[in-house]
Amino acid sequence: MTLDDPLTNPPGVPKYKQIYHLLRQSIEDGTYSAGTRLPSENELVKRLSASRPTIGRAFAQLESEGLIQRRAGSGTFVSSQGAMPNPSFGLLIPDLGVTEIFEPICQGISQGQNGDHHDLIWGPLFDRDALKEIQAERLCEHYLARRPAGVFFAPLELTEGKDETNLRIAKRFEDAGIPLVLLDRDIVEYPKRSRYDVVGIDNHRAGVVMTEHLLDAGAQRIVFFARPYSAPTVNIRVIGYRSAMEARGLEKSVQMVCFADPTDADVVEDMLKLHRPDAILCANDVTAVQLLTTLMRLGVRIPGDVRVTGMDDLKYASLLQVPLTSIRQPGLAIGATAMMAMRDRVANPELPARNFHVDFELMVRDSSKREL
Repeated sequence: MTLDDPLTNPPGVPKYKQIYHLLRQSIEDGTYSAGTRLPSENELVKRLSASRPTIGRAFAQLESEGLIQRRAGSGTFVSSQGAMPNPSFGLLIPDLGVTEIFEPICQGISQGQNGDHHDLIWGPLFDRDALKEIQAERLCEHYLARRPAGVFFAPLELTEGKDETNLRIAKRFEDAGIPLVLLDRDIVEYPKRSRYDVVGIDNHRAGVVMTEHLLDAGAQRIVFFARPYSAPTVNIRVIGYRSAMEARGLEKSVQMVCFADPTDADVVEDMLKLHRPDAILCANDVTAVQLLTTLMRLGVRIPGDVRVTGMDDLKYASLLQVPLTSIRQPGLAIGATAMMAMRDRVANPELPARNFHVDFELMVRDSSKREL
C-alpha cells in the first residue's frame, strides 16, 4: 500500500494510526530516504481524505520516535540515519519567571524519565507589559510555527479573559494535531473536565489536609481566602475545605469563602468584622504573603489573633517574619510525570483525558501554631 492508495479503514484502528504506519513503512522501505522531504500535511489531507489534525497526530508520533524532523518554513524531512534528532516539546507558561512553582516543574520536564532524550523549546520573551492574554497568544503562534511534538501548557489565571484565551489556545493546538499536557490546572471549572491530561497535586485533598490542620490547631471559624479570577484548582481546594468542615460537624453558617484583593486594607478589615475568623486558609502562598502584610498593618497578631496558611511552599515561605505554614508541591516530580504523560499521549492520542496526581507535603510553621 502506498500514499496514493485509499485507506482500508480496518475496524478498531484509528485513522491517524493507519497513516502513521503507512508513513513509517514508506520510510523503512526507502520510498522516502534520509533527508527526503515528505509530502506536506495539506497534500496528505487531499491524497488520503483525512483531516489535518489526523495527519498532524501521525506526524507527531513519527517525530516523537525520531523518524522525521520538522523545519519551520521548509517542511517535514526524514531524519538522517545515525543522527536521529530528539523530539522537541514546547513550554507555554506565561507565568514562568513570575510564579515560582513552574521553575522546578520545567526542570523536571527537562530531565525527563528513564533516560529518554528530548529537546525543550523555550518561547521568546515578549513585552512583559503586554496583557497576559496577548503574551500567551503570541507564544501559541510561536509554537504553531515551530510545530513541536507536543506542548506543555500552564493555563492563564487571575485575568478576566483567562477562560476564553485558554480554550482558544487549546483548540488551536488540537486543530494542528499537536498534543497538549496541562500543568497544575485544567482550562475549565470543576466539575467540568477538558479533553487534555492534567498533571499536579490532588487539590481536593490539599484543601482537606490544610483545613484539618487548622481545626486540629484549635481554629473553629476558618475563612478560605482567594483572589478573583483564580485558577480552577482554587475552587477544588474550596470543595476540600468545605468537606473537612462538614466532616467535623461545622455547618455552612461557619463555612466562609472570600474572593477579594488581599492588599486592600478596607476589604480585609470588612472581612474580619463580618466573619470574625480565627484562621484564614489562603489559596496559595502569594495570596497569603499579601494578606499577612495587610493584617500586620491593621494590627492583627499572627498567629495570636488569626492563624494564616498558604499553599505551594514558595522558597521564601519559611523566611518570612512569621514563617508560613504551607503545602509543598514537588515541582521536579510534577515535571517528570508531565513528560511521562506527554510521551504516552503522543504515542496514544486516542486515550481519554487523565489526571496525574503527585503527592504533596504539609509544612507546619509558626503562622498556624497554637500560642503557648
